[in-house]
Amino acid sequence: MVQDFLTVIVGGEAGHGVKKSGNVISILMNELGRYVFEMDDYQSLIRGGHNFSVVSSSTSPVYSHYMSADIIVCLDKRSVDIHKDRLKDGGTLVYNADTVTLDSGTGLPMKTWIKDIKGIPLMAGTIGVAAVSALCGVEFSFLERIFKANYPRGLEANVELARMVYERMKDDEGKFELATAETPPGHLLAGNEAIALGAAAAGLDVYIAYPMTPASTVLHYLAALSKKLGIAVVHPETEIAVVNMALGSAYAGARTAVGSSGGGFALMHEAFSLAGMSETPLMVILASRPGPSTGVPTYTGQGDLDFALNVGHGEFPRIVLSPSGTNQAFEKAAELLNLVWKFQVPGILLTEKHLGESWMTTIIDPESVKVTKPILYDGPLEQYGRYEKTDSGISPMLYPPAKGTVVKASSYEHDQKGITTEEAGKIEEMQEKRYRKEKAIVEEMRDLLTITTHGEGSTSLVTYGSTTLSALEAVKNVDDVKVVQVIYLRPFPDWALWEALSDSEVIVAELSVSGQFENLLRSEGFDVSAHIRQYDGRAFDPPELAARVREAIQ
Repeated sequence: MVQDFLTVIVGGEAGHGVKKSGNVISILMNELGRYVFEMDDYQSLIRGGHNFSVVSSSTSPVYSHYMSADIIVCLDKRSVDIHKDRLKDGGTLVYNADTVTLDSGTGLPMKTWIKDIKGIPLMAGTIGVAAVSALCGVEFSFLERIFKANYPRGLEANVELARMVYERMKDDEGKFELATAETPPGHLLAGNEAIALGAAAAGLDVYIAYPMTPASTVLHYLAALSKKLGIAVVHPETEIAVVNMALGSAYAGARTAVGSSGGGFALMHEAFSLAGMSETPLMVILASRPGPSTGVPTYTGQGDLDFALNVGHGEFPRIVLSPSGTNQAFEKAAELLNLVWKFQVPGILLTEKHLGESWMTTIIDPESVKVTKPILYDGPLEQYGRYEKTDSGISPMLYPPAKGTVVKASSYEHDQKGITTEEAGKIEEMQEKRYRKEKAIVEEMRDLLTITTHGEGSTSLVTYGSTTLSALEAVKNVDDVKVVQVIYLRPFPDWALWEALSDSEVIVAELSVSGQFENLLRSEGFDVSAHIRQYDGRAFDPPELAARVREAIQ
């Protein structure tokens, strides 16, 4: 029987090639014309510990991972102990027969085979890919083509291992006959890659960051593509250096973004306010992970929402938005970079590990992105005032060097010319000028996608960020429930949310112990009937979330 939906788990130690194995299985499924969602679970270790990748695929869009699997490949004994109970009825467990003996499943002498070909432990993952491929009935020549593209080093040895697997598993070959299509439905991208490409499409000139999981891959990705994209990528010594360099770069007219996780962004705190006072456009990619402090750096969480909404001293307008999948991450990253330059404010793209490091089938059109030019000054230079009062609060920009005038940027309160002041009237005047932008941003947002609604129902499962992905899968199995995602978190699009919720009961799902998102909704005047919270560093498993939604409705 042809099978549409399939989930594969590959587990092993760091150093067994688990993540590579998951990536290659995802590529294989995509090449078979199937939509893919891949989640990688790994500890903050170079070697040892337990890592696993979950790949869910189908001929229709897949928005999140499933922890119950059709095929589980265990490269070590610990993986068997952890995952064996996740095997579906009729599923197949493939295990390393050199490290464990089981009464059922398919044992492969992985360690022995790798030793026989004088390979390295990393090749255990290759055996996992070949086992999944054989079980799915993939022709060996097709797998060999995938290997050529993804194992450029040691290709012959990897192909030899794959032949051993196919020979040993020939009785089970094609057990999971898959529904396929002639062409891949899209490209495979991780969320951080989509964010990077979205910013690049909107004219990003400079990206500056200090590595911090789960934001680091934005830095790595852009660094690898810097020449092709024409973007300067800089890795300074600290996050404080990062943000101060970024402000200087933007002051000189370069579209600039920075990225970090909570601890790193905390170090940027003071300069974030400087962006507010100096009205310097600054895009921040804030990839949330469970805290406080170092927390659990390679896992996911949404505990930085309040931080993003309130970071900075004093009062100044800002934009905070949080995308869900890779398509939206691309679009909203481009949109945010345009907005911060149009309104000359700092903006935060709030994301999480579940989006940033998960691979998804992505359909984007870079040509669809329009670069919004900032309002530039074109009058007599001797009359230029960097902080000229306007009805919108937006003062025309001018970049240094400008012969005949000085382009001011001040952390101190100032007048329209940028000259520091402590006069009461001028302080009030500038505070009001900056805050007029808040109203202008809201008016701009009325024409943007600030809320998304998926499906219909008398109950609304309200989410934000990557929790939306789990919710979209969960409601496939719950009647009369729609998913409402809040994309813009500040300014808060209450007009759009009132319309989306229209007389429905509200259940809030989020990855927070204190319910920060629920508190935000309540502060904006929305009633919440029930909440579903998870704060163990893991994204919601869709079937488990569906069960909790049904329980909440009752």
